[in-house]
Amino acid sequence: MGKNRLEAFSDGVLAIILTIMVLELKVPHGDSFAALGALLPTFVSYALSFIYIAIYWNNHHHLLHAVKKVNGPILWANTHLLFWLSLVPFATAWMGENHFAARPVALYGGVLLMAGLAYYLLSQCLIHYHREGSLLGTAVGSDFKGKVSIAIYAAAILLSFANRWLGFGLYWVVALIWLVPDRRIERVISE
Repeated sequence: MGKNRLEAFSDGVLAIILTIMVLELKVPHGDSFAALGALLPTFVSYALSFIYIAIYWNNHHHLLHAVKKVNGPILWANTHLLFWLSLVPFATAWMGENHFAARPVALYGGVLLMAGLAYYLLSQCLIHYHREGSLLGTAVGSDFKGKVSIAIYAAAILLSFANRWLGFGLYWVVALIWLVPDRRIERVISE
């Protein structure tokens, strides 16, 4: 089957996720910068999560650009990814509301870890369906970046209990690793 409905559905879900997150930003009571400053943890959490959703949207777009069709297992793998991404607003709000306490930071990392694993599963389903030698299989290769990201998430979750700022900082590290869209797919397609 074609991939258009899968792309449209995914785009819609990601747009709703971003909408839910922005609605969690509450207007402060008062017109001073001090009143605005009280929202800093919530805004920082929102900014990181917005970057993550944008990263997933960009890389999902590249991933699907490299294939022509999908099947049932791919649809389910994509739904699995969207499930974990749909939990980002909850984890974001809990972390921001609690000023980056250890448990919310760890839960946030758990959601990121599961989304990372789900994205890896989706890419592997697509590669398997289109064969190892396909454009996508060639572009993704061993997926070093994806595997390193998952390892950093796991480490950050554990470190969050010892030092919440170190755990939170590692989530920013992974975001920075992925901030530039994955050019591997673009390179292979343009050849």
